[in-house]
Amino acid sequence: MSWLTLVSVLVLLAYPLAIYFGLQHLDIGMLAVLMAGIFLLRIVAGKQARLAELRTLAWISGTAGLLLMGLGYLFHKQAWLTFYPVVVNLLMLALFATSFRQKQTIIERLARLQEPELPPAGVRYTRRVTGVWCVFFAVNGSIALATCFMPLHIWTLYNGLLSYLLAGTLFISEFLVRQWVKKTH
Repeated sequence: MSWLTLVSVLVLLAYPLAIYFGLQHLDIGMLAVLMAGIFLLRIVAGKQARLAELRTLAWISGTAGLLLMGLGYLFHKQAWLTFYPVVVNLLMLALFATSFRQKQTIIERLARLQEPELPPAGVRYTRRVTGVWCVFFAVNGSIALATCFMPLHIWTLYNGLLSYLLAGTLFISEFLVRQWVKKTH
């Protein structure tokens, strides 16, 4: 991972906090311009992704971020800035769900980066995990959408902390289940 990719990922992970603190200390127009620069960085850094879908995801999410920042700037409304986590969840849901129509799901392709000769049980497992992540992104995106209509501190708490804790818990749980599945197959 290049430093450019790392910086863009870290900043976008901190997006809810950046919006919360930015709105406390900056004019919405200035914040939108600064964040637009981050989204441009995301688009440029995304070109270095190993999987084509991840490059596309970086381009679409960066473009969506630019659009939301532009709308926030144009209408001088902070609400536009809060929809980015919803967009990301929708994009991730689309990425994972559409991979079911391909020969290999996105999780299988990621798994094959580490284990090229994935056994049939591993393929079945990766399909199930892809489905679990689809459910996660649908639920998480729905909650993120609901928080867009709540006070900013609640939006920030959910999108800047709780959603990451939920995703991390799912990731760790899946890792533990995967170790158990590998031992039993």
